[in-house]
Amino acid sequence: MGKQPVSKNSRALAAQALAEVLNNGQSLATVLPRTLARTPERDRGLVSELCYGGCRWFHRYNPVIQQLLSKAFKPKDTDLLALLLLGIYQLEHMRVPDHAALSNTVEACRALKKDWATKLINGVLRNFQRNKKQLLADAYKIPGAEQSHPRWIHKALSQHWGDAWASIEAANNAHPPLALRVGAGLNRADYQQTLAEAGIKAAPGALARASLVLESALDVTQLPGFDSAQISVQDEAAQLAGELLPVPAGGRVLDSCCAPGGKTLHLLQNHPDISLVAVDADAGRLTRVQENLDRGGLHAQLITGDASQPSQWWDGNAFDAILLDAPCSATGVIRRHPDIKLLRKPADIDKLAALQGQIVAALWPLLAPGGHLLYATCSVMPQENTQVMEAFLAAHPKAREVPLPSSWGIAQPAGRQLLPGAHNSDGFYYCLVQKTA
Repeated sequence: MGKQPVSKNSRALAAQALAEVLNNGQSLATVLPRTLARTPERDRGLVSELCYGGCRWFHRYNPVIQQLLSKAFKPKDTDLLALLLLGIYQLEHMRVPDHAALSNTVEACRALKKDWATKLINGVLRNFQRNKKQLLADAYKIPGAEQSHPRWIHKALSQHWGDAWASIEAANNAHPPLALRVGAGLNRADYQQTLAEAGIKAAPGALARASLVLESALDVTQLPGFDSAQISVQDEAAQLAGELLPVPAGGRVLDSCCAPGGKTLHLLQNHPDISLVAVDADAGRLTRVQENLDRGGLHAQLITGDASQPSQWWDGNAFDAILLDAPCSATGVIRRHPDIKLLRKPADIDKLAALQGQIVAALWPLLAPGGHLLYATCSVMPQENTQVMEAFLAAHPKAREVPLPSSWGIAQPAGRQLLPGAHNSDGFYYCLVQKTA
């Protein structure tokens, strides 16, 4: 096999992408699209799997690699660390024959123009094969390493959720299901039959009323009804937002921190007569919201604005209902975004909790008496969830918590918490409050 340029070597491309996450703190959502644009079409699935797998299992295999290196790689050689991670991932989690995993990983080293490291890469991987049992046993002495979680997340899960930490971490490492939300104009059972006739197996979800979970992932753009937004891709936990927020007929509704627009679409499809204002601080992400609306032939007023500073964009007319999908640590959706385990830091939690408290307090005056505000996050950290809403309720006498259905989640001092994997859904938190007259 001759030397390949990096632009054509899929494992080298994956290693470079993972190195950008490790070195530069960039998310996979940012790095992967531009990486796939340089990847031969036949190998794009492989590159995606390697990148996600490298992030998912970094905290298990990095301690192993460090045992096998005489000295750590310099920052400019983080792509070699990434290559070793991907080599072990192939050996442990993929159907690639061992000899192919070894030879292809070494070849990727050459494609990275680091021929000097080929013997090192080959030696470390072969050493791992020979001494795997002991190397892993030593690595597992680090709290969180066996289930590949950073020590601080592992500690937080243990502290907050007791013995449930193990099932949470296992769910975080699982490949997420592909869940659909069937639009209000379609009957779920009828659409399930439509899929069955097309040879696509799907089952009703256990959590959300309009959900269908596909047995196997596929290109959803080819599904009947996708082009017209009759169906949307949305995890069941996120689908609950559109079910839980009471919206009066013809009411004025605010969808705050709305991008990418899945919940915006859901609200409009369920309540086509409302006047909806959708606000997000990121103008670029509002483009995604508009695309979702265009797909469904629906309209909302889109505003680029900071939810914590409504005086900059609010017109003074009160809202009958507010959905606040607050910016958060996203620790409930690690299975979909395993790079969170690499990017998120302990100090982020308190900073986010402070911001969340600012936003919910800032939006409260925009709500009409009798109206409802639904606070939501995709976090499992109580500091961002119940503690934010406990403090809010204590500071606002006219805020009354409305009980949520007890058929899902864990009751908190304020609101309810869904843990990752429960009902095969993501981790989500909800708290519903009403403004008394």
